[in-house]
Amino acid sequence: MTLYPKLIIDALATVTYAGTKKNLVESEMLVDDIRIDGMKVSFSLLFPKETDPFLKSTVKAAEAAIHYHVSKDVEVTIKTEYKTAPRPKDEPLLPGVKHIIAISSGKGGVGKSTVSANTAVALARLGYSVGLLDTDIFGPSMPKMFGCEDARPYASETENGRQLIEPIERYGVKLLSIGFFVSPQTAMLWRGGMACSALKQLIADANWGELDFLILDTPPGTSDIHLSLLQLLKITGAVIVSTPQAVALADARKGIDMYQNEKVKVPIIGLVENMAYFTPAELPENKYYIFGKDGCKKLAESLGLPLLAQIPIVQSICETGDEGRPAVTDVASPTGQAFLALAQAIASKARRLKE
Repeated sequence: MTLYPKLIIDALATVTYAGTKKNLVESEMLVDDIRIDGMKVSFSLLFPKETDPFLKSTVKAAEAAIHYHVSKDVEVTIKTEYKTAPRPKDEPLLPGVKHIIAISSGKGGVGKSTVSANTAVALARLGYSVGLLDTDIFGPSMPKMFGCEDARPYASETENGRQLIEPIERYGVKLLSIGFFVSPQTAMLWRGGMACSALKQLIADANWGELDFLILDTPPGTSDIHLSLLQLLKITGAVIVSTPQAVALADARKGIDMYQNEKVKVPIIGLVENMAYFTPAELPENKYYIFGKDGCKKLAESLGLPLLAQIPIVQSICETGDEGRPAVTDVASPTGQAFLALAQAIASKARRLKE
């Protein structure tokens, strides 16, 4: 049989690209470079980016379509091109960021994301340029805490042809989260490699610009995500968040050990005791130690680490977080003052670590 371009184009028109839900021709992915030599055919497919999750399956489907609709004897060669230029391999990640602070906890439910959000806003209120990266790929919470769940970051093109994600800005903080790109009702059923790849894209392919501080809101525990962050970034120091409970403190020790591991050696800036005590609004002088007294303080003393802050349980922290307004935005409140003091302590210790 004789091959000609229309046969190939018609066959490729039967292949749906999952990224657009349209066929390859309608999606304008077929580059105008079809070459035919007897029973050999070659052409290129244009994908949005090098890390396109549908790339391999689409290429296989295109080859299968030609074999099915044209002839199984056709020798097919498919090249791939990309709309987004890849990041130069020798370009360091986040060269414009002075300090990268990881805020971690050994276990979930201790208020680590609340501390991360309020610390970022507090640093911005102190006059620093701040970014906040929600690295909890499986349970992102920052879009909710900043009241921007419906926001959708867009891409802008740089001078060298790269397209970079523009972070969302709220309360003076540049913010990115995987939560901006998925439905809040959708469970993230990703394997570790997929999650780490998505995280790397939020770091490397985002326009963070010049920052004094990039706060990393890390997932609870010690996982692939933590290892990826340690491999990708030169972290200035880590802040460990815990409640005074014995079970939380035991997990906090594991988090501290991860950063102090011989192969990691990330300095511990200090500990934050969250939910340290409860003070009712009508009895502001009273303190009720619901989860135990000074547990995190004692842990810090035993390990020779600073206790950066003791944050009380205050109803307004939960309410403002749910409303998308971090508690520190009310700088005159006791909670606002506590988070401002925490931010000042982190900034001071981070600067000393760089000296």
